[in-house]
Amino acid sequence: MVVTGRALSRRTALKGIGATVALPFLDAMMPAGVSAQTRKVRLVAMEMVHGAAGSTAFGLSKNLWAPAATGSAFDLSVTALSPLEPWREYVTIVSNTDVRMAEAFSPPEIGGDHFRSAAVFLTQSHPKQTQGSDLKAGISLDQLFAQKYGQETPIPSMQLCIENVDQAGGCAYGYACVYTDSISWASASEPLPVIRDPRVAFEKLFGVGGSREERVARRKSRRSILDWVAGEMTSLRTTLGPEDRQRLDRYLGDVREVERRIQRIEARNASGEERALPGAPAGVPDSFAEHVHLMFDIQALAFAADITRVFSFKMGRDGSS
Repeated sequence: MVVTGRALSRRTALKGIGATVALPFLDAMMPAGVSAQTRKVRLVAMEMVHGAAGSTAFGLSKNLWAPAATGSAFDLSVTALSPLEPWREYVTIVSNTDVRMAEAFSPPEIGGDHFRSAAVFLTQSHPKQTQGSDLKAGISLDQLFAQKYGQETPIPSMQLCIENVDQAGGCAYGYACVYTDSISWASASEPLPVIRDPRVAFEKLFGVGGSREERVARRKSRRSILDWVAGEMTSLRTTLGPEDRQRLDRYLGDVREVERRIQRIEARNASGEERALPGAPAGVPDSFAEHVHLMFDIQALAFAADITRVFSFKMGRDGSS
């Protein structure tokens, strides 16, 4: 670690034509005499629609999702949560919850549970039955969190999704499609838009520099965003200690790898071959698993660079196939 009297600004970024790359936290950003950075609290709220095996009567009897024991002595080995075993001391599992506010409160609402549940997930508010613009649900938990912890970052929160959400008007049972499309609400009448395309999410996090024309030209060149900031990157590395250089190189390597994956998806989808999702943007993989993994890695990069500390991630549309 190299500690000098002058710390590198926490908001230092690498900039080039049509490109801005935020940096991860480095020791050089720590003012002299400060021993550690303040712990950052982060949140990812994920909605996995249509339930899971553990939420059925059989799943509950076999503890496929929630462990049998309460307290800290729970056994994850028999559950779908077993990959979390190395971090069990940080895990709190809350089970046997319900979505009471998504149930029908009056006869006209009967049958519309699926078309209410997404709006209820983080708001716990019973949505108003309407296909118009007079929407009503409630402010969502992630936005309450963003009000407290998201104001110190360039982007207070981001909303991601996997399936198509550009449907307007009514969906079914007298409910506007937006109730099904969004889990994040800035207010009772303001659902927040979601990003489906990994390219759009990546550009929002790392490609915000320059004009729209410059960003389009950079993408068409097939060059990495890092190529456009190479000069500043080289200059910055000369001011860093060995550990910071290694940390920076690992982070930039991760950024480059995510960008390459997006470029490969775009090239494959623009090849003229028949797609499983013919109407999807070029940056959206046809593979559900590939799409989900890419979106998770984009979130990890955003956390590493402290661009945002709050995500909501909708992994499907209720009632879809």
